[in-house]
Amino acid sequence: MEEKVIDETKQGQSLTLEARKGNTRKLFIESYGCQMNFSDSEIVASILANEGFNTTTQLEEADLVLVNTCSIRDKAEQTVRKRLEKYNAVKRINPGMKVGVLGCMAERLKEKFLDEEKIVDMVVGPDAYKDLPNLLKEVDEGRDAVNVILSRDETYGDISPVRLGTNGINALVSITRGCDNMCTFCVVPFTRGRERSRDPLSILNEVADLAKKGFKEVTLLGQNVDSYLWYGGGLKKDFKKASEMEKATATSFSQLLAMVAEAHPKMRIRFSTSNPQDMTEDVLHTMAKYDNICNSIHLPFQSGSTRILKEMNRQHTREEYMQLIDKINEIIPECGLSQDIITGFPTETEEDHQDTLSLMEYVKFNFGFMFKYSERPGTMAARKLEDDIPEEIKKRRLTEIVDAQQRHSAYHTNRSLGKVVEVLIERESKKSNAHWSGRNPQNLVVVFPKEDYKPGDFVMVKVTDCTSATLIGEAIGYSENN
Repeated sequence: MEEKVIDETKQGQSLTLEARKGNTRKLFIESYGCQMNFSDSEIVASILANEGFNTTTQLEEADLVLVNTCSIRDKAEQTVRKRLEKYNAVKRINPGMKVGVLGCMAERLKEKFLDEEKIVDMVVGPDAYKDLPNLLKEVDEGRDAVNVILSRDETYGDISPVRLGTNGINALVSITRGCDNMCTFCVVPFTRGRERSRDPLSILNEVADLAKKGFKEVTLLGQNVDSYLWYGGGLKKDFKKASEMEKATATSFSQLLAMVAEAHPKMRIRFSTSNPQDMTEDVLHTMAKYDNICNSIHLPFQSGSTRILKEMNRQHTREEYMQLIDKINEIIPECGLSQDIITGFPTETEEDHQDTLSLMEYVKFNFGFMFKYSERPGTMAARKLEDDIPEEIKKRRLTEIVDAQQRHSAYHTNRSLGKVVEVLIERESKKSNAHWSGRNPQNLVVVFPKEDYKPGDFVMVKVTDCTSATLIGEAIGYSENN
């Protein structure tokens, strides 16, 4: 059982944008996995729009079908394989259609896809999207095309992403790419390469463009946003080895966060994902200083056991994580906290599992993303550690973790009863066309009757009821941020 307490994003999403006049070919693109993949798909669609492609939501009419993939868990890979089977079934009816794989699975399984299984025409890694025009020429001439070369400097900061499948309210803005944290369970450093930061000016320009277009919320995105550091060359480097000029002119994540918040005081700012070892106190003080930075932090801890954390090569201990939580609660009272947990990691004992449950009890996260360990080929854990936890034990431990999180989620929603919260309306409620749905600054979903409000409005809502995942209330007026 792999599940999330609150499923706020679609696992697979077909995306479309406004047709560009003169474009004659059709692109169908789906994204799976993390938010970075969805952001990358917007970059890909922008590049291909210049190559004559408009996007479509109709698979059968596509000239080019692309799937942006995730390798972080086996279940994600199996989902993509099923989609590739579907694409190829359609391709047999429409032989002129080309199929390509993007992202993390592309880098990891390039030979298998092209040579052994022959289920795709094109394989493109996360750092090679600018090469798509050349790869398309290869495909159009009847040859397989592949580029999975990782880059030390590509950030796509010069690409203006199109906004795909957008509600015109929320947008993702990538600020870093890759990861230098060699967690033993994770494939990201091998599929997305070394960490590098994006020019802050390009980030500010992108956010300004979003504000001009009427977007009300941006999420600054990276595998590890807190280690954002721009020296002018963009590459993360050892601060001790930097010149005095580089040190004087470097931009840290807390500084970037302040720059964005100050430039757009009426726009909500979120960020994801944080790493406990890199989150510094100055980031917390910046969050506390600016009202438009949402009081919400996604802070994966993976395990409550220091011994297992060491096996995972996580650079924090149980005690250090708890100290960070204490500091967050001190500086940002009522901050919404969410987590990632992997249960059943190799050698995990019942005592280690109880450490995870007790840490959850200490923090009481608002929500979380919880998974059984699945061995990923190429990772250090796969090479050095035996996947020795029986499946039935993994399932039982995951059930206990999910049950604990549901209790904690209910604890937070019940604490909101009677309170007035600010909600940014994002869409119609999934369960009722008479209600709006949005989120408060702590990232909790709130639904309330529509009345005369509309998506994009900031509304004050009095909470009158709740479930473990959702606040239910009545609007009492517009927010001063409206």
